[in-house]
Amino acid sequence: MTALPFRPDATGGSLYLRVTPKAARPGIAGLFEGADGKVSLQIKVTAQPEKGKANEAVIDFLAETLRLPRKAFTLTAGETSRLKTVHVAGDPTAIEQTLSHLIQDQTS
Repeated sequence: MTALPFRPDATGGSLYLRVTPKAARPGIAGLFEGADGKVSLQIKVTAQPEKGKANEAVIDFLAETLRLPRKAFTLTAGETSRLKTVHVAGDPTAIEQTLSHLIQDQTS
C-alpha cells in the first residue's frame, strides 16, 4: 500500500499537500514525494496565489472531494508556500479510507 499523506490524531488528522495554483482545471494530480521523503497529495486549483485565494480554493476543493463541511478544514502550515498542511477534523479512519480511494482512483 502507498504511504498516505495523512497523519491521524485524536480529532482527525493532518493532511500534507503540494498545491499548484493557476491550473487549467482543479483536481488531484496524484502523490508527490519530496527530497526529504515526505509524501504530499498534489492538488491543482484554478485560483491565483494571491490574498489567500488559492488557499480558499484548496479548502473548498477538499471539502467537496472529501464530503466534509468546510469548517472541518484548517490551514495549519504553508500559508504562502506550495507545500501546505491542513488539519482535517473528523473520524481519522474514515478520512484515511476516503483518501486511499481517491488516490487509487488517480493512479489506476
